[in-house]
Amino acid sequence: MPFAITASGLRKSYGDIHALDGLDLEVPEGTVMALLGPNGAGKTTTIRVLTTLLQADSGTATVVGLDVVKDARELKSRIGVSGQYSAVDEHLTGYENLDMVGRLYHLGRAKSRSRARELLERFDLSDAADRPVKGYSGGMRRRLDLAGALVADPPVLFLDEPTTGLDPRARVELWAVIEELVASGTTLLLTTQYLEEADKLADSIAVIDRGTVIERGTADELKDRIGGTRIELTLPESTDMAAARTVLEQFAPGRVEVDESSREVSVGVTDGSASLTEALILLRDKDIAPTDVRLGRPSLDDVFMKLTGHATELEEPEAQK
Repeated sequence: MPFAITASGLRKSYGDIHALDGLDLEVPEGTVMALLGPNGAGKTTTIRVLTTLLQADSGTATVVGLDVVKDARELKSRIGVSGQYSAVDEHLTGYENLDMVGRLYHLGRAKSRSRARELLERFDLSDAADRPVKGYSGGMRRRLDLAGALVADPPVLFLDEPTTGLDPRARVELWAVIEELVASGTTLLLTTQYLEEADKLADSIAVIDRGTVIERGTADELKDRIGGTRIELTLPESTDMAAARTVLEQFAPGRVEVDESSREVSVGVTDGSASLTEALILLRDKDIAPTDVRLGRPSLDDVFMKLTGHATELEEPEAQK
């Protein structure tokens, strides 16, 4: 399968800070890849380089076969970009915003107008089409911004944390719109801090930390590598901790976590329900009855704590300026 996006050895520094540190990436045509990482990992810098908004210090990258530096002008007409914050004019109506984008892409008056109406309908914004955007909700603004990225019907779309700041309902609504785009064959590179979002939307995930890709795979594969499911036990007595740890060590030697203050013991396993049942039987044989028993899936922090030893960082350098 040919690649719609490639990157090799991308580096970008701001003084002593390495925003990108030899990043490599390949995204097959017609697929969705999520760049997963905390603030400061290099996600936004990657998007800015791939969309010609920022030039790397070294390394190469192509999108739809075009070099992001040498062919930047041509490439801009072949991609769509939606950033972390809605790039819409709140003093214009939704229709006027999309019509303006069409004119900037040189679609012509008739095509720009028809495309604006088409996208407003597609994103369930027709009823608000002729209202100033300043009266739109956050979810409506994000949908309008995404519609703007699609005015020229680009084969490749870049979404930089598209659901940041949205409430759960608006996030789910935007997911549905993105899934529709994916079904139509658009190649999508998505950045996110939400493992759930990557799990929902992406065919594959590249985990970024300190400017480089440290892990690749599907959401399930990443969870399984740190323990696909976690057995979490709360014990009635601190004296039970050592025995409980010995029991859980049978399922994942060397990976049992103990919190003495809360009397909690946990371990990552790959066959959650079966392992939990067996663990409870073994604990009963030792006369240990947990006060609370849970099966949990890893969170973003779980993944990063296991892969990198930390969960969050500062914003990326250019975002501070």
